[in-house]
Amino acid sequence: MTNSDPPLLNHYVAPSSHSTRCDEPQTRLVIEECRLPSIDLSGLSSRDGTVRRACVSTICRASSEWGFFQVLNHGISPRLIEKMRSEQVKLFTTPFERKASSGLLNNSYRWGNPRATCPKQFSWSEAFHVPLTKVSDEACYGEFISLREVMTEFAAEMSKLARLLGGVLTENLGYGKEVISKLCDENTCFLRLNHYPACLISPGILGLVAHTDSDFLTILCQDQVGGLQVMKDSKWVSVKPNQDALIVNIGDLFQAWSNGVYKSVEHKVVTNAKMERYSIAYFLCPSYDSVIGSFEQPSMYRKFTFGEYRDQVQEDVRKTGYKVGLPRFLVNGTVHQ
Repeated sequence: MTNSDPPLLNHYVAPSSHSTRCDEPQTRLVIEECRLPSIDLSGLSSRDGTVRRACVSTICRASSEWGFFQVLNHGISPRLIEKMRSEQVKLFTTPFERKASSGLLNNSYRWGNPRATCPKQFSWSEAFHVPLTKVSDEACYGEFISLREVMTEFAAEMSKLARLLGGVLTENLGYGKEVISKLCDENTCFLRLNHYPACLISPGILGLVAHTDSDFLTILCQDQVGGLQVMKDSKWVSVKPNQDALIVNIGDLFQAWSNGVYKSVEHKVVTNAKMERYSIAYFLCPSYDSVIGSFEQPSMYRKFTFGEYRDQVQEDVRKTGYKVGLPRFLVNGTVHQ
């Protein structure tokens, strides 16, 4: 590890040395590496109605069957992605003390998991978690002047793509496609810049623990190292990177809103003993007072606001080390601890 990496080993050893039990779902088998459903988004702008309807159908089917898919011809230029990745690497190679204490990117730096009570709750990673409202704020960048220009452009492009896909999914449920743009707010949408340092001590350590996303949808731009795993048919599937594609996954809010038509699927990141990994995620979220309710009755979930959902998730993580998520909001369900 270099002086730019956070002291992950020290924090990992603490729960490892005194924990003998970890209350988490049983580990499930990893099957072979595979490709996610691949969708060419140029079909959405086709003048041929049949082509466009086929593209919409493919998006909605992947959202129901997988909860994850990858998109090609998504409109974000390779040049911009490469510039963003270069700036991201420069940011994370900054000395740890500077990242942790200088107020960079809205003081959003985080690393590891201080609440971990056992090794399997620990995330071997570091990240900046930046609200869209702060992305263009000059005061957040310090000497990283070139990062601001690139990140502002990148965030705008990711936001445009997320709202396009959100509109397709809401229209399929019988809403107007503009509903998602009216609900979502730059104060709650954000970019997360991730860095997963190489981890020499154990192949079982996770870069990011298993979870579902607490948003409508997430768009992920990752490098070619790999490490993302997705739950499919009760097994962990290792996702094969595609340099030309972005990955899209459904979040909890779309699962609740669609009454389970779209699936918010567990996923995690595994570590690599030799190679570090970089990724950037865009999270499409509504305002905190937005009410999430099913588009049809009877509903699997009771109505809740995004603020209520977020608070419950954070409370569960504080108490148990794990996110419980949507099961807390089932109409006729019981959550067992």
